[in-house]
Amino acid sequence: MSDQPRRPRKPGKPYRRPQKDPVRFLAFEALRAVDERDAYANLVLPPLLRKAREKEGPEKFDARDAALATELVYGTLRRQGTYDAIIADCVDRPLREVDPPVLDVLSLGVHQLLGTRIPTHAAVSASVELARVVLGDGRAKFVNAVLRKVARDDLDGWLERVAPPYDEDPEDHLAVVHSHPRWVVSALWDSLGGGRAGIEELLAADNERPEVTLVARPGRATAGELLDEEAAVPGRWSPYAVRLSEGGEPGAVEAVRENRAGVQDEGSQLVALALANAPLEGPDRRWLDGCAGPGGKAALLGALAAERGAFLLASEKQPHRAGLVARALDGNPGPYQVIAADGTRPAWRPGSFDRVLVDVPCTGLGALRRRPEARWRRRPEDLDGFAPLQRGLLRGALEAVRIGGVVGYATCSPHLAETRAVVADVLKQFPGAELLDARPLLPGVPDLGEGPDVQLWPHLHGTDAMYLALVRRTA
Repeated sequence: MSDQPRRPRKPGKPYRRPQKDPVRFLAFEALRAVDERDAYANLVLPPLLRKAREKEGPEKFDARDAALATELVYGTLRRQGTYDAIIADCVDRPLREVDPPVLDVLSLGVHQLLGTRIPTHAAVSASVELARVVLGDGRAKFVNAVLRKVARDDLDGWLERVAPPYDEDPEDHLAVVHSHPRWVVSALWDSLGGGRAGIEELLAADNERPEVTLVARPGRATAGELLDEEAAVPGRWSPYAVRLSEGGEPGAVEAVRENRAGVQDEGSQLVALALANAPLEGPDRRWLDGCAGPGGKAALLGALAAERGAFLLASEKQPHRAGLVARALDGNPGPYQVIAADGTRPAWRPGSFDRVLVDVPCTGLGALRRRPEARWRRRPEDLDGFAPLQRGLLRGALEAVRIGGVVGYATCSPHLAETRAVVADVLKQFPGAELLDARPLLPGVPDLGEGPDVQLWPHLHGTDAMYLALVRRTA
């Protein structure tokens, strides 16, 4: 044993083990999965919540815990650009030099401070405690220092400081204030056709939590049946749509569990209905969904086709997504078939179908409410990657439909390079086709523009920003 005397401990508070907050820890887990694995929150969060509900003891979630965790994850992702600008103003290094897990904890804390009604002291202390659990005491001090700086002002005050004035740089101002990449702001503005009010309303709508919308599959369920559910209200435009108010759980609806109804945005329903009701010349016996995954539109088309005695072929290139389509169509009362096939290399003879839908792969800029992380992953160069496929699928659809039949070209993106540019280019190469006016096929829906195609908008219609062009083959 050493003869050296022991050093006395420095006076101060005794060490306290960090306390794990299950709600904030789960939110942090979800954000890390989104960042590390390029996962989507709408796929990552449900299983995490389900596991938390099944636990016993203090970590078991109730409905309020689940709601808070969901708000923390989606709110942080939606406002990531704004929060990054604020955090950057509060640290002494470039944001890229802050470790991603630290940045996730900071972003969660900033959202609690500036985007919720959580009291300031609770938001800071809970975030620091989370940092102690997942990062350690040293970096927790850094988190504490940054969040105390953030807490000195409210969101409006911070935006005045970190966003450039609108008159000097409108696009950058909107990008920071509404948390969208600058190139996305520019593209959406072009699609809207200019004007400040419209773009501000659209960007704000992208940051709102979307409603859960159900579809009653014709012949198998009715909207009236779904309206008997608690928290259910009628859809706005589709006769088969029912909206669940906040807190409504689709999995608790009997018709959804039995696959007689499903979760489907009302814009997606309108696209399928418009194609199904488009005027034809000649028979109406064979329908094709050429990009059927994951199956929402195919299930609605299959139900509508069954009512008319028509056959639906649902084709999806990826086998695992074809499996999702098969599950969505399971129990359809009319004849149908699901195959794994490439719509640009058809597995069917030319002119085989009366109606054809191609909801083509795209950037997904029309569904940023539902997948907020997509806005930060997409790049302008992605458009070049999708362009040949989109044109190839539309050409394939026009070859698949018979003379007098109708093709619906749809995409969940309002970007002009994915909508009107694709249709215009293909029609130049395919003279035996003409555009139909799609607007009368969406009865009661306002603000559909000059036509003949249709662009839906979150801020105008409460739907995803779905695009639809209807084309009749004439020769």
